[in-house]
Amino acid sequence: MTDKGSVDQLDEQLLADYLTQHVAGFEGPVTTTKFAGGQSNPTFKLMTAKQCYVLRRQPPGKLLKSAHAVDREYKVLAALENSTVPVAKVYHLCEDTSLIGSMFYIMEYVEGRVFWDSALPEIADNTVRSQMYQEMVEVLAALHSVDIEKAGLKDYGKSGNYYERQFSRWSKQYKLSETQDIPEMDQLIVWLEKHLPEDDGKVSLVHGDYRMDNLMFHPTEPKILAVLDWELSTLGHPYADLAYQCMQLRLPENVGKATGLGGIERAPLGIPEEQQYVDVYCKLVGIEKIDNWNFYLAFSFFRLGAIAQGVAKRAEDGNASNKEAQAVGAIVKPLAQYALKLTQ
Repeated sequence: MTDKGSVDQLDEQLLADYLTQHVAGFEGPVTTTKFAGGQSNPTFKLMTAKQCYVLRRQPPGKLLKSAHAVDREYKVLAALENSTVPVAKVYHLCEDTSLIGSMFYIMEYVEGRVFWDSALPEIADNTVRSQMYQEMVEVLAALHSVDIEKAGLKDYGKSGNYYERQFSRWSKQYKLSETQDIPEMDQLIVWLEKHLPEDDGKVSLVHGDYRMDNLMFHPTEPKILAVLDWELSTLGHPYADLAYQCMQLRLPENVGKATGLGGIERAPLGIPEEQQYVDVYCKLVGIEKIDNWNFYLAFSFFRLGAIAQGVAKRAEDGNASNKEAQAVGAIVKPLAQYALKLTQ
């Protein structure tokens, strides 16, 4: 039998027997392959003679409180099934950790394209690039327009000041994950605490990691078939997603696995400038403009830094999902430095 503590392997016979009982139409035998990428919740492609599925699991081992909540991912995907937000269909959540060593869920396998480089070098046509960015902002606006109550997600997050709660959460998690002293992160934490905006009452469903490489595009069209990786989703402030995505587009090519557009001229590529992108979003959600934009951006850099530090800590403790996880720790300082530039 496969070691249940292994991140990279699953007991295929055990899994086939279980899924035959719990997923309608599932027929074994099954072959499992772990997807590359994805630092947090190990994700596998499951192939049977008839169909492909995807399994997402919590990593085994000791986990930070509220981290790797695959049951929350399952809940939000199920809630969005009939919405205008494109998501993969979910089939089953297994909360019994004794089966494979951690909680997991099963969803459909969506055939499409994932792009790791925000400049989209694989796309030859500037018009198509523009359409893809337009699609990206339209899907984001659709997500923020979901009726939380109708979707059954009223209890999906706490009410009250989102940024205050997020700041408290990530500054604590950063400190718990610290493997070395990074003065820039400490400075950033002090600045953010002093500049937390007052609660403006805006609450929406937020993805928490909305970026190019978490979107599955149609095999040939500039259309998003599924928004992926909902681990950090919650009820929160819509600008958090927008600023996070703009932050990701600001990053240079050498920070993290998904490359940004830092230092790249966008117009010759048919990619909108940040302000254009934000203006389109504002129009779609029916607002005039966004105040405190630099705070939202700086906070995004900080939060990504805190997440990266958590990945590095798990690598040090020996239970990170991705073998490149240790390298992720190296991006924490540059992220803090980018954020500090926004505060000046």
